[in-house]
Amino acid sequence: MGAGLGGLVSTRAHARPPGLSLSGRFRQSGFLIGATQPRAAILLDGEAVGRASASGLFVAGFDRDAAPTAQLTVENADGGATHTLAITPGVYDVQAIDGLAQDQVTPSDPGLLDRIRAEAARKAVGFASDIDADYFRDGFVMPVHATRVSGQFGGQRILNGVAGRPHYGLDLAAPIGTPITAPGAGQVCFAETGLHFEGGLVMIDHGQGLVSLYLHMSQVDVAAGQMVTRGARLGAVGMEGRATGPHLCWRMKWRGRNLDPSLMIGAVAPQPTA
Repeated sequence: MGAGLGGLVSTRAHARPPGLSLSGRFRQSGFLIGATQPRAAILLDGEAVGRASASGLFVAGFDRDAAPTAQLTVENADGGATHTLAITPGVYDVQAIDGLAQDQVTPSDPGLLDRIRAEAARKAVGFASDIDADYFRDGFVMPVHATRVSGQFGGQRILNGVAGRPHYGLDLAAPIGTPITAPGAGQVCFAETGLHFEGGLVMIDHGQGLVSLYLHMSQVDVAAGQMVTRGARLGAVGMEGRATGPHLCWRMKWRGRNLDPSLMIGAVAPQPTA
């Protein structure tokens, strides 16, 4: 896996007020972790996206199809500092998956469509979780001991011969029942079994809108609202929902943007500014 991750980037923008230090992977589907004045307002490309934590840390992400540059601004009562980031293009493959039940590709039954809509509404509550924390500060580790990577993040999916949306997860093949553990600390913001597409699904809010997802689980061992530490058991690998073999689909979103979770492995927060 390591060859595709790219090197960690670290830079410092000297501006007063407020100070700003950044680290991360500045590429499509990547991220940044910033250190600035506690509770400073954060703007990405002119959009207000939250405030730094009490310790001055914040996180931001770049979507799979992010533009070549991004403007990051931090502001406090005394003024602002802006940093222009060059965003490296991602490289994505094409993956054909056949043998899926047709209702997993183009569902048409009215009752099933009602079920899918109801599940989407419940998942939207999990995606909207936004706890005041910075658990992302220590980066992430792998959530499962995988036998292989069976699907890369961002690739174009061809499902039963029909072009679908890009794959917004990293598929990690492992036997059914293999333990899945939290790759980083956070609060569980969604935990259900039996979803049509995802089967067993857990979401963890790591702070400031950074939410990680764990799909196709055969067993879910946590509940919404529960705090978990790195290494805590979340459940077990399965092949529930839209899956043709046992694996964990590991996903990550930040304020609606789809991120490659593997890029967070080994991330290190920058030192707080003076």
